[in-house]
Amino acid sequence: MSAVIAADRLGKTAELQFATFYVGHMLLGVDIRVVQEINRQSEITQVPHAPDYVRGVINLRGDVATVVDLRTILGLPASEASRQTRNLIVHHKGEAIGLLVDRISDILTLSDDQINPPPTNVDGVDGRLMSGVCTLDSAIVVLLDIDEVLADSARQE
Repeated sequence: MSAVIAADRLGKTAELQFATFYVGHMLLGVDIRVVQEINRQSEITQVPHAPDYVRGVINLRGDVATVVDLRTILGLPASEASRQTRNLIVHHKGEAIGLLVDRISDILTLSDDQINPPPTNVDGVDGRLMSGVCTLDSAIVVLLDIDEVLADSARQE
């Protein structure tokens, strides 16, 4: 969100893009600049003794990517994978991480003045994991702070 803060100081409105997706009934978004790709849930190899939130690893064209269950990290009940389940591959600290999501939505372009500060929690999701929220005509989009989400999952170990 530093681009938003910098733009605000200059008195200009910055536009940011977010990849949006559903986890349960929640519409979530992450900054598109951290998204590498979106792929179908491929063969996930389980890792012995991995934390609960780690579903396993996948082969991403010769590279190994860890797949984490966003439901577990957000404190939502587990669900079975469906035909709409996808891996949202993000870059985090030089590594590719697959976020297991229920279904993909759209690319959302927002101006910084459309993004509100995150509340303490939304549907039980800790506000520390959010960079902001945006109210659309048809839904509320919770914007995730991917660094906090993945740092929080590491703290759960």
